[in-house]
Amino acid sequence: MKRIAIQGVKGCFHHAAVSSYFEGCNYKLMECSTFRELATSVAESIVDVGVMAIENTIAGTILTNYNLLSEYNLKIVGEVYMPIKHHLIAYPGQNLEDIKEIYSHPMAILQCELFIFSHPYIKIYEYYDTAAAARYISIYKKKGLAAIASENAAKEYGLEIISNSIQTIKNNFTRFFVIQNNDCKNYSSFFNKASLKLKILHKTGSLSKILSLISNIGINMTKIQSIPIIKIPWEYSFYVDIIFNNVKDYHKMKKKIKKIPCIHKLSIMGEYKNGIINKTS
Repeated sequence: MKRIAIQGVKGCFHHAAVSSYFEGCNYKLMECSTFRELATSVAESIVDVGVMAIENTIAGTILTNYNLLSEYNLKIVGEVYMPIKHHLIAYPGQNLEDIKEIYSHPMAILQCELFIFSHPYIKIYEYYDTAAAARYISIYKKKGLAAIASENAAKEYGLEIISNSIQTIKNNFTRFFVIQNNDCKNYSSFFNKASLKLKILHKTGSLSKILSLISNIGINMTKIQSIPIIKIPWEYSFYVDIIFNNVKDYHKMKKKIKKIPCIHKLSIMGEYKNGIINKTS
């Protein structure tokens, strides 16, 4: 049975991502209260794999998680895109007018900003996980409190949805990485996507040279993200995601990039199969 670490508890969106990616597999969840705890459990081989949110179409990239991947030298071995619907859920028998406080994960709160803005009389409190907030309300039968969480969390903890799909943008997705300890060697033999980390010398035109090289080879760059280098003010690493049809083009690109003088270091964070966005409503 595969051991899988997630940030959150049963019924959270990380749990949904695991169910989607590992459909048909037997697994045991390790519930982590923080992303660092998740990263540590993978790095120390307490679990076989971890599933970690990395970006959302409303709230953007979770920059700290990129830093954790580098700090613990973790390998990306897969990805999954999940449609995210946030609901306001509460102890049964209440309506929206009864709610005085809302608890949820900071990212969920960001994704529901307009709903929160339109209800200024409700106080907002950050909680370490969406489903954990739901579980807290259920265990202690808290009235006047609500959680921003999933429909699965409402079912799991016997709560009622009092306001549906409260995310600011209805077409809302979160991308999750499937990660392993870097010492594990059971990676997929087929891959058509890679995540790279580039450390570039601070010279004019350095980044544009690299991007031009990738483009000229015919590789599609799907994301570029700059992350400040901790302890070195105003210096940045660049995280780049690329998709390719021919793995030979990818290997050709790696060789050429390493020869560019402005490259200080190229790290391969992961080689994996391109995830398919599930657009089911």
